[in-house]
Amino acid sequence: MNHENLRYTLLIKQKAKELGFDFCGISKAEFLEEQAPRLENWLKQNMHGEMAYMNNHFDKRLDPRLLVDDAKSVISVLLNYFPKKDLAQEDSLKISKYAYGTDYHFVLKDKLKSLLEFIHKEIGEINGRAFVDSAPVMDKVWAEKSGLGWVGKHSNLINKNMGSFFFIGELIIDLELEYDAPTKDYCGTCTRCIDACPTDAIINPYIVDGSKCISYFTIELKNEIPQEMHGKFDNWMFGCDICQDVCPWNRFASPHKTQAFEPHEDLEKMTKKEWLEITEETFNIIFKNSAVKRTKLKGLQRNINFLQASDKES
Repeated sequence: MNHENLRYTLLIKQKAKELGFDFCGISKAEFLEEQAPRLENWLKQNMHGEMAYMNNHFDKRLDPRLLVDDAKSVISVLLNYFPKKDLAQEDSLKISKYAYGTDYHFVLKDKLKSLLEFIHKEIGEINGRAFVDSAPVMDKVWAEKSGLGWVGKHSNLINKNMGSFFFIGELIIDLELEYDAPTKDYCGTCTRCIDACPTDAIINPYIVDGSKCISYFTIELKNEIPQEMHGKFDNWMFGCDICQDVCPWNRFASPHKTQAFEPHEDLEKMTKKEWLEITEETFNIIFKNSAVKRTKLKGLQRNINFLQASDKES
């Protein structure tokens, strides 16, 4: 064991905790050999739907050394977003918990940049980059490799102490550190996520057809939502939490402590009628710095109209 590497590792993990991250794990930056055929197969079967970016940078997605020269370590962090209050009411239109507050890209990126600055200050001129969904990095795979949890049958990372309602980010750096060991898979024989998915997007345990997922239809899909999906969205107008809500490990989820993830006060008060009549002004106020901005008002209205048409059909 290299004592210098261990000291740096402990310093980095301590700082990650101070910055508010819930967990921090480190793995060796190397080619993801096991993932290559899986990713290739998934893409060949078109399970990414219209998410064309998934087809880009195949080699970089599998090798962090192509993103950061001479990369040695991938530092993975988790940040809890489980809300104090679940705003998803059966009789209203629902948005995924991750989108209640400020867009996580901003929040995580800022914290990761602070961590990188700390490394520069305390350790020296280290070459590195921060990643939050912004580049071809297989974040769940790296988090799993660094012992932060296991990828469940719904393809989300599950942490034994915290469930799955958290964001993942990485620093890829050219500094050698002490590496964590992966944890076990504790899904066992449970199939609750598979049984609960209304669009049958989890086609096999651990394999999700992204092009059938409610989150894909309501966020990624730019065209019209297919008619055959009428009546299957369970009132989700942006994202979907079904597979996570039914997961037994989320009984360990506790409310986050990040002020930026608190919902706008008006979001909590929105009624179904108000969603149906939402204006540009209301949309901009409620979702000022939110991930919901991705769909724009037009996209959200498309989803709302689709749900309304589903209601009329049923």
